Amino acid sequence: MKNIRLYQNKVFKVGSEAVLDKDVHHHLLKVLRFPIGSMITLFNGDGYDYVAKIVSVNRICKVEVNTREKNNSESSLDLTLAQGIAKGEKMDFLIQKAVELGVNRIVPLQTERCVVRLKGEKIAKRIEHWQKIANHACAQSGRAVVVEVDTQKTLSELLSVKVSNGFVLHHQATNTLSNIKPTSKATILIGPEGGLSEQEIELANGAGFQSVLLGKRILRTETASLAAIANMQLLWGN
Repeated sequence: MKNIRLYQNKVFKVGSEAVLDKDVHHHLLKVLRFPIGSMITLFNGDGYDYVAKIVSVNRICKVEVNTREKNNSESSLDLTLAQGIAKGEKMDFLIQKAVELGVNRIVPLQTERCVVRLKGEKIAKRIEHWQKIANHACAQSGRAVVVEVDTQKTLSELLSVKVSNGFVLHHQATNTLSNIKPTSKATILIGPEGGLSEQEIELANGAGFQSVLLGKRILRTETASLAAIANMQLLWGN
């Protein structure tokens, strides 16, 4: 039977029982049709995997936690992606794949060329939606942490906090990632469709972000983000 990994915002103890959330209950029983006695893997963001057995499915799904094991899937690179908000499903796809590639934190940015403009309640709903995507991506990729999708920020808000090892993609830059000294912590800043304006790049440079070039070709925002993350993991992570 397929090995299922699920995120639950709960404290687990070996030998104790836990009740799973209603949406997980429905997914296990109605979609996957997992019977009593089936084994599943749970994680809550503490870096451990918990193997549990389904012991009850009447109205609620109850499991018994059997084992707790350290999950060693995390990269040695602590990487934050500061991403200009892309349109529609592009942002969903980008978040999913960024998590699979090992980012630790995602900051959605409102920049000058963002087509999407979120205000009021729409911001909270979209962040909640993106956080669910990140949680599912953690489960699917075998991670046992929670990758935080931060609240929406402006570029000025991002740059107001000092960042060590900040990098901004710029197609006119001359420096490349392979020429940069390896680091264990970094932030990569990437614009939306249309990229960052010259003024925004200057502001980022003034705040200490180094301009870097990925290659001779101009990439779409979702391609640039994932290519940058993959290259950073290859050069500095694992």
